[in-house]
Amino acid sequence: MANVASPNPYFLTLLLISESLAQLFSQFVNGRDLDLDMILLLMDDYAVHSFERGIAAQDSGAFAWEIVLVEVSGGRGKPSTIVDKDEGLGKETGGSVTAGNASSISDGAAALVLVSGETALKLGLHVIGKIAGYADAAQAPELFTTAPALAIPKAISNAGLEASQVDYYEINEAFSVVSLSNMKLLGLNPEKVSVHGGAVSLGHPLGCSGARILVTLLGVLKQKKGKYGVGSVCNGGGGASALVVELQ
Repeated sequence: MANVASPNPYFLTLLLISESLAQLFSQFVNGRDLDLDMILLLMDDYAVHSFERGIAAQDSGAFAWEIVLVEVSGGRGKPSTIVDKDEGLGKETGGSVTAGNASSISDGAAALVLVSGETALKLGLHVIGKIAGYADAAQAPELFTTAPALAIPKAISNAGLEASQVDYYEINEAFSVVSLSNMKLLGLNPEKVSVHGGAVSLGHPLGCSGARILVTLLGVLKQKKGKYGVGSVCNGGGGASALVVELQ
């Protein structure tokens, strides 16, 4: 008999909360309530765009500079497998939050080197980006998906900037409703948010995504001739963090 894993209560709780946020999201759109079928359509449409952007970025080689090749042993004499691209770009798609419009549970890793300006000069390091400002914010746990809308303006202000000076954003796509809600609350241009796709299409390895979106954000700034970018992630406790980076 096959072993069936028990549902993770943590993820079930997040799913239920996000489902309720999807219903609240309807109030953000044109100031009117939408039925769940319309909300599902909006979320699925966003997810399609995330996949289209992710696939286009992968096909164009936009991710190549940020990916380190990994050799995975086949074991027992079998040939090894070389992982040189993100495997999250392809998954199968009760509620409006579905497997298709939410981030997948995936494995991954990301690394950053953070040093002071003085140390970078002393060691002759090639600096990719500079942290211009950061902030945290929190609200009621059930409203965790909209917390980035609180943290992002604070981070921009702490950087001594105006929102108009920010070229691109990365808002972690734990669920489609996260990006949809925060773009609406902040009045952001969708063409400037997660332009290479996000967690819905690329995956959301817990403990990895914060570093991953910052590296992707720096790549976007570099490839699209931007200067300032903002990365933000929400957490299940009602909080969010945001970081402003300046491309060097």
